[in-house]
Amino acid sequence: MFTLLPCNSTFVIQYRCGVNSHKTVIHLSVPFLFLLFAGVTSVSILNFFVFLRRTDVNSVTNWNAPLVWEGTFDPVVIDDIYSRMNPRVAVVVLAVGKYTRFLKGFLESGEKYFLVGLRVTYYIFTDNEQDVPNVTLSEGRKITILPVPSAKRWQDVVLSKMKWIRNEADYLFMMDVDSVFHNRFGAESLSQMSAVLHRGFYKRDQFPYERRPESKAYIPAGEGDYYYTAAVWGGYLEDMYRLIKYCYEQSEEDAKNNIEAVWQEESHLNKYFLYNKPAKVLSPEYLWSDYDAPAAWHQYIFAHIHKVSKETTGNYHIQWLDRNKEDF
Repeated sequence: MFTLLPCNSTFVIQYRCGVNSHKTVIHLSVPFLFLLFAGVTSVSILNFFVFLRRTDVNSVTNWNAPLVWEGTFDPVVIDDIYSRMNPRVAVVVLAVGKYTRFLKGFLESGEKYFLVGLRVTYYIFTDNEQDVPNVTLSEGRKITILPVPSAKRWQDVVLSKMKWIRNEADYLFMMDVDSVFHNRFGAESLSQMSAVLHRGFYKRDQFPYERRPESKAYIPAGEGDYYYTAAVWGGYLEDMYRLIKYCYEQSEEDAKNNIEAVWQEESHLNKYFLYNKPAKVLSPEYLWSDYDAPAAWHQYIFAHIHKVSKETTGNYHIQWLDRNKEDF
């Protein structure tokens, strides 16, 4: 049985097969519905609903937003929809000091797996322009290098350069440069504001929020929905600008009061998302850890890799390479 319900800028289909069976909640954007009735083939529509078979995870948040896991969407249909919309996507990475060493892996793997077929511009903020590698890019994709002083805070850097980005993109992703894609990170990640569940806390009800009232990132005990990672987040350009500006201003206020949030910008990010709910939440499969890596090279992810590691469902998206300070 299908039920179509309006929900903000989306429509929600609730699907139940049988009286006592699991209910699947499907969120369809207005563009999706337009394209659905304007020309997506009947075969693609059938594939979309047949694909939704996963029942071991919750696919919706308590505020009725999609919670995206592998197996809860049909990549063929999603790609068909967004290829017609042809959005422009900006990816911002900060590569200062020796972090330029990670650019080659990030860019080459991104060309294999990140929003393949869509227009993407990698904005590289760096103080070592000569160290940016030459990487072969697909059609419609490019690299823009923005020189920055190495000493500035990342929020200050990005905000000061946003004028270069704001007229050139519809969506913006902030990503850690010490990352490697391993499998599809596709259009299912796009929304007005997408946040990623932190791999270490998605099964817990005790989150490492900032609990000191003196900090602007303070979240009272008993409040909170999820704990989100600051290693990857994205959304509409203007919404991202407001969020980056918020994190910067709140961090500055903390600095004036001689305090720093327990997890720096991640703490402020979680405070923002508590009171400004993300339109889409991506599962920790989009940022998981490879616990088999040497201690000095703990590897994280944003890419669907089918490999068993501690606590994981077996699927994940990108590797984030977190280095010891001795490496620098």
